[in-house]
Parts: sequence; structure tokens; C-alpha cells
Amino acid sequence: MLDGVMLLWFLLAAAALVFVAIDIRSTPESPVLKWGFVLLTAYTGVLGAFLYVLGCREPLPGLHERYVAAQWRQTLGSTMHCVAGDGVGIIAGALLSSLFGIAGLGEVVLEYLLGFAFGWTIFQALFMRDMAGGSYARALTSTFISELLSMNLLMAGMVPTVMALKARIPSASDPVNPSFWFVMSMSLLVGFVCAYPMNWWLVAHHLKHGMMTVRPAGAVAAIDNGAMAGMARAAPGGSTTMTMHHAETLRPPLPVMALMSFLALAAGVAIALLARVR
Repeated sequence: MLDGVMLLWFLLAAAALVFVAIDIRSTPESPVLKWGFVLLTAYTGVLGAFLYVLGCREPLPGLHERYVAAQWRQTLGSTMHCVAGDGVGIIAGALLSSLFGIAGLGEVVLEYLLGFAFGWTIFQALFMRDMAGGSYARALTSTFISELLSMNLLMAGMVPTVMALKARIPSASDPVNPSFWFVMSMSLLVGFVCAYPMNWWLVAHHLKHGMMTVRPAGAVAAIDNGAMAGMARAAPGGSTTMTMHHAETLRPPLPVMALMSFLALAAGVAIALLARVR
């Protein structure tokens, strides 16, 4: 039964990945978010493709700016960016853990460190450094907190899901077995759901970017300024700029949200370790 479910999942995921990889080329989105949707679809199959169509794909020519202005779509882009980048490091950690026989808390720590390192230094700071005036150092500083909070919630959902599924599917610890990749897909999907509320707060307070619009020079559509407040604007040459405002009063305060994120992470790890013992 499980083998049949996994086979269907992988077949649909392959078809969805091909669709997104081809179709997104004509979507006026930033390159890093395009790659993000491709990675998300590789992780979550048809659900990733569904989110791309519903949340980013331009419905009609010239409408992308207004289409992605909705708060939930902005948050979708932010969460997707987090899961796509962190997911690369997390999967690398899972592969290394399997190779070197690391399990339990050690595996969780390795996956967290690699996921955060790749997501923060590469997918956030390096690829989005233009939003910090082109300075990589400034981009590292400005994205650290938002990446940390989002990563904590992602792992809070992923860790217990992985441990619970591995307890029921022993072969899922072996990367050679398809069940390993199926379990990673399911855990990243759960992590996405858990990270979404935190990303909503981060985007609402301009601590993290969401969807953007990037059009080639000469192809910029007329944009309603009100709908684009706080978002990226298409710039000459197809570049994108956005200012993140950190001076506003945050509700709840940032320390409270940080504490909540670590408590959620601790709860997820505790549940995972208890499930593993049983």
C-alpha cells in the first residue's frame, strides 16, 4: 500500500516539477524566487505546483504586481523562500547523518546548522543582497533574525514528523530507499505549514520580503502605487529594490516572537525524541 502511494507521489511530483520549471520562466518574478518555487515543487510535488499557480503565476499580462500584493501571497513567497533554501541544507544534513550513522539529537543539530547556514548565507543574504544596497555584510545582518525565527518554526514542524515517520518506516533512514525522500517531502510540507504564521508576522512588519515583480526594461506594466506599498518595484534593467523598515513598533515585540520560536522548536524536538524512544 505504502509503495503504491509513494510511486503515485513521485510520478505526480515529477510532472509538477516539469510544469513549474517550464511555466515559471515567463512569470515576472525575481530569479531567486523562481528557483525557490522549483525547489518547493521538488520537495512537495503537486502541492508546490498548486501554490505556484495560486500564489505567483500571473493570471493576465500586466497583473502580477496587483495579484501578488495580497498579504497571504506575500507570506507565501516569504515562507517558500525559507523552505526552499533551508531545505537544501536540511536534506544535506539528513544525507550526512545517514552516511556517518548520526541519529537522534545529533542528527537534528546537524540538519538545523546546515539548513540555517545555507538558507541564511546563500538563499537570503547572498541571493538577495541587492535589497541591502549590494552589500553582502549588510544583507547578512539584516536577514539574520528573520531567517532564525522562520527556521525555528520550520524545524519545529519537520523534526517530529521525520522521527514519527521513521519510527513506522524503518527503511526511511536509507537515502537509497525511496521512502527516505518521501519522508523528507512530508516533513518539509509540515514544516512549511508551521513556518507560515511566523512569516506572516515577519512580512507584516517588513522584517522579511514576500513576492516581487521583476520585468525587463521597456516591459514594466502600469502599477497602482497603493497596491505596491512595502513591496518590490520593477526597476530599470529588470532589477528589484525594496526597503525593509525595522524602526516601527512591533506587536508582539521581537524578543517575545523569538522566545516563542525557540519554545516551539524545543517542543518539536522533545516530541520527536519521545516518539523515537517509544
